[in-house]
Amino acid sequence: MATKIAILGAGTFVKNQYLPRLSEISHLVTIKAIWSRTQESARAAVETAQKHNFIDVDCKWGDEGLHDIIQDQSIVAVAVVLAGQNQVEISLRMLKAGKHVLQGTSELETALYNYRSISADAPGQLIWSVAENYRFEPAIVESKKLIAEIGEMMSVQVIIEGSMNSSNPYFSSSWRRNFTGGFVLDMGVHFIAGLRMLVGCDVVSVSAFTSHVDLSLPPPDNISSVFHLENGCSGAFVMVVSSRTPKACGKSSFIPHIHTPHQTILWRVVGMNGTVQIERGFQGQHGYLVSVYGADGLCKSPFFPFSGVTEELKAFISDVSECTLKKGSQFVPEPRLSFVEGARDVAVLEAMLESGSRKGELVHVKKF
Repeated sequence: MATKIAILGAGTFVKNQYLPRLSEISHLVTIKAIWSRTQESARAAVETAQKHNFIDVDCKWGDEGLHDIIQDQSIVAVAVVLAGQNQVEISLRMLKAGKHVLQGTSELETALYNYRSISADAPGQLIWSVAENYRFEPAIVESKKLIAEIGEMMSVQVIIEGSMNSSNPYFSSSWRRNFTGGFVLDMGVHFIAGLRMLVGCDVVSVSAFTSHVDLSLPPPDNISSVFHLENGCSGAFVMVVSSRTPKACGKSSFIPHIHTPHQTILWRVVGMNGTVQIERGFQGQHGYLVSVYGADGLCKSPFFPFSGVTEELKAFISDVSECTLKKGSQFVPEPRLSFVEGARDVAVLEAMLESGSRKGELVHVKKF
């Protein structure tokens, strides 16, 4: 039987990503309701849902609509796709109502404290998962396995050149402009998730410099950081939010959950016996080219299309179903969706931003 969920939020990402990706797994999930602050935006999202064959979707808005979703016992889980400033408050309300939650990350320490308190009082286990992370992209999953073959890690590089400008649907997003860290934090956390997944360990300290060059963007819009991993290896993280000459990825189109249509995105891990590199590209469809360079000079380069959003939604629905069946007694949720993992991703970016504000001072990453 398909799991009934509600979507809280009706913005660009819901319409461009969540609804089409959920339609791919419609045998697993039914959208019972879509909620927004305003009736107009909720109705627009419901109309989009109907185009993706979700026919009987309730349109909910405002405080009354949120109350209806809380009271609806048939809705067992919610996807919170709202402005970062509002995510935690709404998520905690849903958790208190006994619903499983999939959301982004913000306000970490307060959120974790409240979640643990709610979980302790709940009759069964409650799942609070983080979405839109790269731990489910097949290219990164496979590359993590390949890194074990290149010997002791010597250097790690992460390079991002985005093209955030007025043609981008997220450019005018008010909450990102009133969000500490702006687009660097909003976009950068995805790449940190990929980094931590690849290297298989945590970032322990950072030193960074930031700058604000493009005044049409909130500060900072550039960051250059060195970081130290707990395995003893060091690396560099360089991010330009809006480059005028980013590498084209084939035809112009919107790339899933990254916010920019053309980008240079690169992870590179150099080991004693070889190198693994992941680079965003286009081979008939958007995805990642994984290049593995061996000590023998040979290179193999498989290509992996995007499917991370679909895979993480499938994992969340599977967790909800299994938790319901097992009543939480023997249930272990998918670790890649863990809210704590998301908190650790954000903590790395926050440490870099703090170091940047201190002119490169060494900052230790907060532990969760």
